[in-house]
Amino acid sequence: MPTTTASPTASVLPARHHSPAIDASGLVKTFGPLRALDGLDLKVETGQIHGFLGPNGSGKSTTIRVLLGMYRRDSGMVQVLGMDPHRDAEHITRRCAYVPGDVALWPTLTGAQTLDALAALRGGRDRAREAELIEAFRLDPHKPVRSYSKGNRQKVMLVAALAAPCDLVILDEPTSGLDPLQAEVFVDAVRDAAGQGRTVLMSSHIMAEVDRLCDSVTIIKDGRTVESGRLEELRHLRASRITCVLPPEQSPAPGRHRWSRWLHRERGAQRSPTKDPTQGRPAPPPTPTAC
Repeated sequence: MPTTTASPTASVLPARHHSPAIDASGLVKTFGPLRALDGLDLKVETGQIHGFLGPNGSGKSTTIRVLLGMYRRDSGMVQVLGMDPHRDAEHITRRCAYVPGDVALWPTLTGAQTLDALAALRGGRDRAREAELIEAFRLDPHKPVRSYSKGNRQKVMLVAALAAPCDLVILDEPTSGLDPLQAEVFVDAVRDAAGQGRTVLMSSHIMAEVDRLCDSVTIIKDGRTVESGRLEELRHLRASRITCVLPPEQSPAPGRHRWSRWLHRERGAQRSPTKDPTQGRPAPPPTPTAC
């Protein structure tokens, strides 16, 4: 029977600190003359599903790589699970699960062997949950990775991340390559992970995707934070209502609507070649006759 295994260094979910899972302020990262992050602020409370929203090239992936210790920040403060990613990257990654935007796996391994390798790197796994997600995503784990489509490679990483016994799940454009049915499976799996007390940071450039899943959201552009807060507080950003009031001298003249209806009939008659072009026109005035 499948069992859950974990190493002594793996996190135990109930023993969680109450400080924010992610706390970054004034984050700056440059690549030569390019300023990818320009004073970015990001706070993710423990146990939340937090959306990280922004257009392509806004700095979402760069931020995530700084959080995981892949990039070293130039300046600013950042804490992930109470640790500094630069000094404690190994400890952070053992307590995190990460799905990158561009998935690259070992081509000679099967899907099942890839899950084994990822679990060994992390130091713990939940085989029962992996089996459930493999079935839900309709993934064949016995095929070699080289034969997988982009969507199937994405599924392997999602299974590994969402089944992992960890504190923090970071998803970078996670639905890329998934069809609509599998995207629904993904939504349910993320909600289940959050229900177990995990914190989820999900980057996306699709507002509808974030709207369905997230408790709170941070919106960035050009490496800077534009808006951040609870989702219900930011719904006013989705649409705007504009009311135009014309002054009296620019109001529609009397008879204008009648003329518009006549013009509409004229255009409709011109678009229909089988109709009499004179059909729908106002009747001409009667011709005067002598008495």
